[in-house]
Amino acid sequence: MADRSFPEIKKLLGFGMMRLPMDGDKIDNGKVCEMVDRFIDEGFNYFDTAHGYHNGLSEIAVRECLTSRHDRSEYILTNKLTDEYFKSEEEIRPLFESQLEACGVEYFDFYLMHALSADNVEHYKKCRAYETLLELKKEGKIRHAGFSFHDKPEVLDRILTDFPEVEIVQIQFNYLDYEDVALEGRKVYEVCRRHNKPILVMEPVRGGSLVNLPEKAAQVLDDIRSESGSDCSNAGYAIRFAADFDGIEVVLSGMSTIEQVADNTSVMKDPAPLTENEKNGLLKAADAFRSIGAVPCTKCRYCIEENHCRMNITIPAMFTVYNNMIMFNASFPWINYDTVTADGHGRASDCIECGMCEGVCPQHLEIRELLKKVAAQFE
Repeated sequence: MADRSFPEIKKLLGFGMMRLPMDGDKIDNGKVCEMVDRFIDEGFNYFDTAHGYHNGLSEIAVRECLTSRHDRSEYILTNKLTDEYFKSEEEIRPLFESQLEACGVEYFDFYLMHALSADNVEHYKKCRAYETLLELKKEGKIRHAGFSFHDKPEVLDRILTDFPEVEIVQIQFNYLDYEDVALEGRKVYEVCRRHNKPILVMEPVRGGSLVNLPEKAAQVLDDIRSESGSDCSNAGYAIRFAADFDGIEVVLSGMSTIEQVADNTSVMKDPAPLTENEKNGLLKAADAFRSIGAVPCTKCRYCIEENHCRMNITIPAMFTVYNNMIMFNASFPWINYDTVTADGHGRASDCIECGMCEGVCPQHLEIRELLKKVAAQFE
């Protein structure tokens, strides 16, 4: 692994304070204090929050469980500027000051424009958000300015071209999305590297989906452990996969229990590099995971190249959206049914059943029937 850009971050694991333990409709501060103390005692110091996490309660938990109980030298704190909380440039500073107060600090180590995408980047530009972040940095209220990102690699490339001075980028990165044609984790990562930007990783365990694996995927990881003699947990393997790439500064884990803190810190205190067999095995597990109750599309794109789909239906992306619903019971904002039918692309129900796609599909999928399932699910 190459030298890291921010040596003040002690270790590669970060504490994401967005899935904290609850006591009814309130955060269980007693449990959070125990988790925070354990995290710091194990030698880790990076914490991440945002104004909207837990409907604003996460920032309060940061103050009550971290900043009021530990010296400022013991932690690195990241917060974010979220577009839904400001409508103009004039509203950014009051929001920022309220975040400092809520968290109980005089400055943030990192402050990120939150969840940039093609849909909202113009709002950040119009409100001069990045220029405001740079001004706050000059005033000593931010040490490093960046953004988090949820969209396609070409969108990220445009944003980094528009904001060349950005210091760091936070991306979703995990072994399930790594070769996914819709989420394109590898390509997003490569854009960051091409622009020479340090990387923060979010969702390394895909919201917990890579912890409780389906049987076929779990068996692959069991085989990895048997071959390597490792006792690494499913979550540990997922986090190590993300941490194993050059340019990674922090891999965030949204921890909910003291047991998760103990497991993650034990794995990441001195993480061993993944062997090629382990890395290939995780990608094999991703293939197995995607095949569970989902369309076994390899996303080769033969079905839509060379005008094989006369109705301009983005068939592989359709199946990705469908599989996300089947596997995760969720549709993600940056790759959902609306996004794959935008810009003149056809809906699943627009299929005229010509069969040209099926004639070139290496997997011999019954695409016409599968598109009917997609239409039934989303239309």
